[in-house]
Amino acid sequence: MADLRDLYQELILEHSKTPRNYRELKEADRKAEGYNPLCGDRFTVYIRMQGDLIQDIAFQGSGCAISKASASMMTQSMKGKTREQAKELFQHFHRTVTGEKNGDSADLGKLTVFAGVAEFPTRVKCATLAWHTLQAALEGKQDSVSTE
Repeated sequence: MADLRDLYQELILEHSKTPRNYRELKEADRKAEGYNPLCGDRFTVYIRMQGDLIQDIAFQGSGCAISKASASMMTQSMKGKTREQAKELFQHFHRTVTGEKNGDSADLGKLTVFAGVAEFPTRVKCATLAWHTLQAALEGKQDSVSTE
């Protein structure tokens, strides 16, 4: 189990140091800003939709290793998903990181690395900030999203 935890920690650190899709998406037709006052994490999520499909997604901002890695891996997971698929994946991810999910989280793929966050309730907001921000962007909300 310790080896698996080490592997998960490595993946989170790697995504934090070299986040994927970390850029401003100039052609975005939706964007939202999110803020976690507990850690000071701030992200902007950009989305370019093609009908109901997330054609491209990116983010920018600053945050702790968990929040940045989560945003990075979220953008990878969301490309090519429909709004409904994105909503379902968000709900599944949220239940997993809050410890509400019963059973196997293997269908989250690499996002399973965040399952251990449930053991640290103060870090749940870090792991979910980008996800809540994505939902706000998909819903066209103009107000900044806060984890408080």
